[in-house]
Amino acid sequence: MTKEDELVFLPLGGVGEIGMNLALYGFGPKKNREWIMVDCGVTFPGLDLPGVDLVLPDIQYVLSQKKNLKAIFITHAHEDHYGGLNELWPGLNVPVYASGFTAGMLEAKRNYEGSRVDIPVTPFKPGDKVHVGKFVVEAVGVNHSIPEPMSLVIRTPLGNVIHTGDWKIDHAPSLGPLTDEVAFRALGDEGVLAVMCDSTNSMRDGVSPSEVEVSEGLRNIIANAEGRVAITTFSSNVGRIRSIAQAADAAGREVLLLGSSLKRVVAVADDLGLMEGIKPFIAEDEYGYIPRDKVVVILTGSQGESRAALAKLSRDEMRNVALTKGDTVVFSSRAIPGNEKPINEIKNGLIEQGVHIVTDSEALVHVSGHPRRNELLQMYAWTRPDILVPVHGEAAHLMAQQELALQAGVAQVPKVRNGQILRLAPGPAEVIGEAPHGRIFKDGKLVGDFEAMGIGERRKLSFAGQVSVNVILDERFEFRDDPDVVAIGLPEEDREGDDMEDVLYDAVLSAVESIPRARRKDLGALKESIRRAVRSTANECWGKKPVVTVFVTKV
Repeated sequence: MTKEDELVFLPLGGVGEIGMNLALYGFGPKKNREWIMVDCGVTFPGLDLPGVDLVLPDIQYVLSQKKNLKAIFITHAHEDHYGGLNELWPGLNVPVYASGFTAGMLEAKRNYEGSRVDIPVTPFKPGDKVHVGKFVVEAVGVNHSIPEPMSLVIRTPLGNVIHTGDWKIDHAPSLGPLTDEVAFRALGDEGVLAVMCDSTNSMRDGVSPSEVEVSEGLRNIIANAEGRVAITTFSSNVGRIRSIAQAADAAGREVLLLGSSLKRVVAVADDLGLMEGIKPFIAEDEYGYIPRDKVVVILTGSQGESRAALAKLSRDEMRNVALTKGDTVVFSSRAIPGNEKPINEIKNGLIEQGVHIVTDSEALVHVSGHPRRNELLQMYAWTRPDILVPVHGEAAHLMAQQELALQAGVAQVPKVRNGQILRLAPGPAEVIGEAPHGRIFKDGKLVGDFEAMGIGERRKLSFAGQVSVNVILDERFEFRDDPDVVAIGLPEEDREGDDMEDVLYDAVLSAVESIPRARRKDLGALKESIRRAVRSTANECWGKKPVVTVFVTKV
């Protein structure tokens, strides 16, 4: 170690937003740091990104430091923590450390998507230690809403850092592990420089209910329902799936799984022995032969996804499965902000069919996998860090945890956002620089930035449509044939009842004829005149300016 060595933290996603988690830890002098990456997640596009499949963190800075990147550690197999690996790992080509369940989910994801990327994963579980460069990384078991989550202890010559990942304290989970209080207390005794702590539920008081309470709530609903029961939950919540299956069995009901992501998760869990003791699930074509009060369906679609099983049921679009009046649908989930509208559309479709809806506002049918304020205070007490860095959250969540940590007596709670380089040691914690950061987009089979993927132009098309114009001129620069005008996404008629394409056709004629033949030789200028005329005419009779593409050919 030299006097120029520094320990720094650099988030490129997940700090100032929910999702897309990616963090870097660097050690060494400013111009030659060794790095490790923790998580490589995605987030999902809203309506402002038409056609985009996934949103990923921009890793241009990581690529610039590629020769010094030692390893990637994945805390758990939620999409916002591991979903970007298939797209971003090629070109980095460094070792990846993850749990057996995460490795299994990554392989299943690659097979489902038809990816040719083969990412070698080294198994990593609580208690394991990995030496990479100047870092020693150890996994600590925590509880969350997915199998085999972990926190990371990152030991360096300048101090120990705990990266909590997603966690909560649940003394009676339906599927382990428990959050390892003994290990965290021992780390506190050893000395903790900094804790990077999950802020998702930092605005909620108290302690999260236990998963065993959720299991009991679901058990009561299933036992008392007169018709079929369909329960939608996050497909990765294997503990919840187990609880539902056990409650169904106790009530003498068979269980059907609907949704490809759900089936992939259960297959991976089954391979790892996590579904031991659960009766085999029925096939879809058996559903219609089972009495209504003898079946439970576990299905995807809790966030309103239009192609998921629940949405199809709400539209009565499934071949072998349907719901009828008197059946019950349980949302064993909470709406991710932004998904409220499509979820409500599904609920309304089900209500029109006479289906009874149950959500977590009516019964204890869901609990979050993240710590509330009293759980955060417990983590501070166990680990006693010099520095607490709120991560995994929007500005309101980060600020709420910052205030809580300061009230609890943590000495330093710096404000950090994506792209900011936070020096943890030596000296007081402070932001010392900024790295390139942002978002890139998976669009079909391609990945690129906003401009490269044409998302801006596509957004314009979604608002105002597109007009194509084809003009052919003869050797005298007169019309050889009538211009072709094709309008897509525009109204059929203007306010006067005239055909929109006819109106735009007249605009093309006027634009060309208003230019003397001698000046029509400049085809570029002619194209621009036509484009302007079409946009102006559309704006006059419609009030919007479409995207206009003009082709001019002289023969």
